[in-house]
Amino acid sequence: MPIRRFGAHRSLVSHSHTPKLSYGFTKMNVSKSGYRVFSANSTTACTELAKKITERLGVELGKSVVYQESNRETRVDVKESVRGQDIFIIQTIPRDVNTAIMELLVMAYALKTSCAKNIIGVIPYFPYSKQSKMRKRGSIVCKLLASMLAKAGLTHIITMDLHQKEIQGFFTFPVDNLRASPFLIQYIQEEIPDYRNAVIVAKSPAAAKRAQSYAERLRLGLAVIHGEAQCSELDMVDGRHSPPSSRTTTGHTGLELPLMMAKEKPPITVVGDVGGRIAIIVDDIIDDVEDFVAAADILKERGAYKIYIMATHGLLSAEAPRLLEESAIDEVVVTNTVPHEVQKLQCPKIKTIDVSMILAEAIRRIHNGESMAYLFRNIAVDD
Repeated sequence: MPIRRFGAHRSLVSHSHTPKLSYGFTKMNVSKSGYRVFSANSTTACTELAKKITERLGVELGKSVVYQESNRETRVDVKESVRGQDIFIIQTIPRDVNTAIMELLVMAYALKTSCAKNIIGVIPYFPYSKQSKMRKRGSIVCKLLASMLAKAGLTHIITMDLHQKEIQGFFTFPVDNLRASPFLIQYIQEEIPDYRNAVIVAKSPAAAKRAQSYAERLRLGLAVIHGEAQCSELDMVDGRHSPPSSRTTTGHTGLELPLMMAKEKPPITVVGDVGGRIAIIVDDIIDDVEDFVAAADILKERGAYKIYIMATHGLLSAEAPRLLEESAIDEVVVTNTVPHEVQKLQCPKIKTIDVSMILAEAIRRIHNGESMAYLFRNIAVDD
């Protein structure tokens, strides 16, 4: 009896025509491309970039529905199978940042529970990137967001021009931080008449490295605005002034530290010659534009006859379009990492550069396992 069982077992495993289970890895019924591209937002403005990317890739945008319940809860419904595939979620960040984050988290978790092989977030503008340092008794929100994305199921992120490159260290998975500088430099060379008579301007010493990188590649001069108009993202608002210098204590006061004098900004000045030249201000984000408008006024006073602003992310919040329209700035050039069609209607000075080509190429290379080095050729560390 045992011999018969053994013989039957041996003949079963050696049978060459035994069908395999349909859900086995060798017979998985997946599409030929092996990947899908979804948009984590259903609004027209936010899906525009996703459609451009899928057109360049030659694939269809994945079928899904993202909407808000009557109680403002986010609901995601994926309409097709994603089992065993590489899934790319494109999420552009509109004005309602927190809703966009929840849409991304819920969709990533839905794809994770649907057995997607890899979930890659394509987030051209990474939100909360300015909150990447400790501010007194605040928190490093960017680190919190990175942990939330990992917990939701993301395994990789493609982004562009992080506000601080050190943000990549917040993640426990790979981050590809693409650069928009080649597109902006090409625009300067092709669309600004007599750009050889231009000077690259940093509106604060903190932006000097980025401006120097542009100036070196364009073979142009460099100017830096220094003084009261510089941005406030300095050590005056970080943890070095917490706890307060004066407080009421009882008992032994402990170690007496030397009294530090408060920093005092010098009168505003422009380091570099801008007289009779085109001034091109470069930065990564243009949101509240008061600093840019003030910088433009100073440059006009120093003799610049035309002023351009080049930035990757055009958030343009609040009254930014109106302030730009009424300012001495001649043109504002941004990429389409953030939807800003409404702002363009309010301010004709705003021009848009399409960066869907490099995002599509990054998706293709990651899915095929190819090197990303080609996308970073001739890119300086300080870009």
